[in-house]
Amino acid sequence: MKWFESMMLMRRFEEKAGQLYGQQKIKGFCHLYIGQEACVAGAVSALHKDDKWITAYRDHAHPLALGTSPNALMAELFAKETGCSKGKGGSMHMFDKAVNFVGGHGIVGGQVPLGAGLAFAEKYNKTGNLCICYMGDGAVRQGALHEAFNMAMLWKLPVIFVVENNGYAMGTSVQRTSNVTDLYTIGEAYDMPSEPVDAMQVEEVHNAVARAAERARAGEGPTFLEFKTYRYKGHSMSDPAKYRTKEEVEGYRQRDTIENVRAVILERQYATEEELQAIDDRIKAVVAESVEFAEKSPFPPAEELYQDVYVQSDYPFIRE
Repeated sequence: MKWFESMMLMRRFEEKAGQLYGQQKIKGFCHLYIGQEACVAGAVSALHKDDKWITAYRDHAHPLALGTSPNALMAELFAKETGCSKGKGGSMHMFDKAVNFVGGHGIVGGQVPLGAGLAFAEKYNKTGNLCICYMGDGAVRQGALHEAFNMAMLWKLPVIFVVENNGYAMGTSVQRTSNVTDLYTIGEAYDMPSEPVDAMQVEEVHNAVARAAERARAGEGPTFLEFKTYRYKGHSMSDPAKYRTKEEVEGYRQRDTIENVRAVILERQYATEEELQAIDDRIKAVVAESVEFAEKSPFPPAEELYQDVYVQSDYPFIRE
């Protein structure tokens, strides 16, 4: 039931975000996660609240699942000062320290060494926590990934590396960009425990992450998981996704992760169709409220440009 509610919130929030982008109320870049919700929902249920999370720029779903206010996320999309990044980050750079979400990063693969660094800090401080680091399938071709993998294994860092393989790096298929198409096998070059995961099934995600977390907390080091998933929308809102067929997309829709959970709930009588509809209606109301909140919130003042740049508040070398 928690998985259903969490993934429905991600889905409805992003459907509304896509609509608002079309109305030009949300500007800049906007990369939707629709179809990939289980990649996050299943991991949240398998980890602890003090674990750290970091991902690339397809980053709306992660903080939603971790408990960030939809109001703060929608306001960030609107570039308002009430946003979770004070309106400075927008769609690609969501952050929420309160739920240990360390971004939203726009440089392809740039978050991978950062994820290793977060895990290093947890090990150094003996917290018992770990870092889960997400990336897209295009990021595995970045050199920084291999450097981070080597160091993570050498130092047995408590990090779970996750590649969300939705089949396309922007608009180019994995088959056209990588000699290795079973991406999880890349981790084996470093003797890193690695496995593929059917990420259209939230239970499979939960179980794989739970196993990896157990290894990390036991001091056995990192794991590399290949979440085999799919996005129904293009790479970003500006991508018409003409590089794939309608039949391909419809084939994945038939395996929709939310519908899989709904079917189990109904089959095992955890809830009725009416009760699930009531949850959906409540979530739609929450999303509508977030839009109203964002609409009414002010834009940040110009002087906010100079804030949060340096830790030292009276840094003397800023010239106006």
